[in-house]
This record gives sequence, C-alpha cells and structure tokens, in this order.
Amino acid sequence: MKSEPVMENREGSRKRKRGGRCRRKSDKPSHLTKETSEAHRSNGPQKKEDSSKLKTSQKASKSLSFLDKMKARLAGGHFRMLNEKLYTCTGKEALEYFKEDPELFDMYHAGYQEQMSHWPELPVNIIIKWLKDHGSSMVVADFGCGDARLAKHVKNKVFSFDLVSNDPSVVACDMSNTPLDSESVDVAVFCLSLMGTNFSSYLQEAYRVLKPCGWLLIAEVKSRFDPTSGGADPNNFTKAICELGFSSVSKDFSNKMFILFYFKKKEELNSKKKKKKDIEWPELKPCLYKRR
Repeated sequence: MKSEPVMENREGSRKRKRGGRCRRKSDKPSHLTKETSEAHRSNGPQKKEDSSKLKTSQKASKSLSFLDKMKARLAGGHFRMLNEKLYTCTGKEALEYFKEDPELFDMYHAGYQEQMSHWPELPVNIIIKWLKDHGSSMVVADFGCGDARLAKHVKNKVFSFDLVSNDPSVVACDMSNTPLDSESVDVAVFCLSLMGTNFSSYLQEAYRVLKPCGWLLIAEVKSRFDPTSGGADPNNFTKAICELGFSSVSKDFSNKMFILFYFKKKEELNSKKKKKKDIEWPELKPCLYKRR
C-alpha cells in the first residue's frame, strides 16, 4: 500500500521534468526575437554599403597599382634608352643632346638613382672616405658629378662637372674641355662616369688639370673590365693610363659591383710623352641595363 503512491509521485515528477525541459527548449523570449530581427533588418543595408565601398576601394587600389607599375616601366624604358645613348656617343654629342631637353637629364638621373639603390655599397662613399683620410686641403675635380654628392660630403674644395647643371655648384660642360687651369687640382675623380666613346679625352683633360703627383681616382662597373664577357683587360687599361703620364698605385677588385683604380701623375714633366693617337686605348663596353 505504501509503494503505490511513491510510484505515482515518481512518474509525476518525471512528467513535470520532461515538460519543463520541453518548455526550456522550445520557448524563445519574444523581446530577443524582435530585437534580433530588427538588428538584421537595420544592418543589412549597412553591410551592403560597406561591402560596396570595400570593393570600390580595392578596385581603386588595383588601378593605382597598375598605373604605378606602368609609370615605373615607362621610366625604366626611358632610363635604359638614355643610358645607352650616353655610352654610345661622344661627350660633345651628349652635351648638345641634353641642351636641347634638360629634363631628359633629370629623367636619366632618377633612373640612375633607382639602379644604385640596389647596390650594397656605392663607390662614391669609398672615395669620400678616401678624401677624408687624405685631408681637406686637397683640391678636387669631380668629372661626371651627378647630384654633386661628393662635394656635399667633404670639406675639400671641389669643382663639380657634368653635362647639365641643376645646382649652382655644378658646371655644365664637355668633360674633355673643362674651364680649369692646367695643374690646378690635387685629385681628379671619375666615379662611374667614363661613359662616352671618347673617354680617353676625359682622362687627358684630367692629366692636364692635375698637379704633378696629383691623384687620379677611377671607379667603374666591374663587368666593363671582365675580358671573359667582352670587357676590357684591366691591365691594358692601366697600361694606357700609365703611358699618358701616370703611375699605377693600386687596384681594388674586392667589391662585386665595381672596380677602383688609384693612379698618381708622374712628377717629372715628360715632353716626349706619347700623343693620344699613339696610345692604344682598350674599348670599354657599354654598361647596358636589362629590363627587369
């Protein structure tokens, strides 16, 4: 008799629990349902608008990126054309060429600076250090000075020469005919600037303006002095300069991008020195850049 009520109570309890569970699963608060629905309705247009703006921004970014790439290719093409021109004409022809359109010179140097940005070390910096180590009293002639970086980083008196002058300190001229007096400078520098087909006349001009025992510093692209790939033999190049009236002090082949030559003008004046037509100058192949 006592067990039956217990069973009924248990069953009733189970039913109540089941019913409670069902109610908890199925019941959804009405206020949350309405708020969620309203949020979806209100955020829908905003999300579409944001998505549209994002797509527009992405398209604009792609368009700008494409234009930048095209401009870079166009600038690179102009640089390669101008670079080849400078290597395959005389200094006088190059001077006249840039006189007609000086902006081409700016275009060339912009491309040149971009190329130099890929070099791990710049030869002009080595020459700057050399000058600082040898004292500020030495007068310098910088043949093919570009942006006159050399003059801006040393205390020496520097005469800067190039085909076009965008700086009051730079003299525009043919480097085979500078306005300097004979035997008036202590150091002549050619930093990646032996570009014309008549480069030997630049070196003869350097000989003219240098004092006896004056220094001639030359930095050139290494491939121009690689006989295995059509470049000049550096020994033949050195021999020709020595015949001009210099003595070779040293060569630096340690850098993978360029070579440095150090010469000194012979102290004695050799009235019997060979004329330029008697010196066998090696041909320096043009340094032409490939399209990236």
